[in-house]
Amino acid sequence: MNTTASHDTGTLRTVLDAWKDAVDRHRPELAAALFTEDAIFQGLHPYSTGRSDIAAYYDSQPPGLTADYRILETRHLADDLILGYLTVDFSFTDRPTLHVNLGILLRRTDDGWAIAHYQVSLLP
Repeated sequence: MNTTASHDTGTLRTVLDAWKDAVDRHRPELAAALFTEDAIFQGLHPYSTGRSDIAAYYDSQPPGLTADYRILETRHLADDLILGYLTVDFSFTDRPTLHVNLGILLRRTDDGWAIAHYQVSLLP
């Protein structure tokens, strides 16, 4: 792995570890704070934009939900953009684990790296 790819993976992992912690602890405001103000968010419901809609989405998730992710690919698109592609297993207390793919775009802001685009896909 070259230095840029290693740095990008590390940056992505730092943001995703904070996201995972917020999801696992059912802290929707903390999860939403990891996104840009104008983030495009596509979970398993119709898409939304902005932190307040993202917080509402995470608040609607059941208590006990946890997320485990694995980074598959990263791409350094520009000095302030990193693309990540990963798998995520969302585990529930009362139903089977949901396996999804996630495309994520990080953008460097004045406050650090934040999620600008989040796209979940269910693949057969």
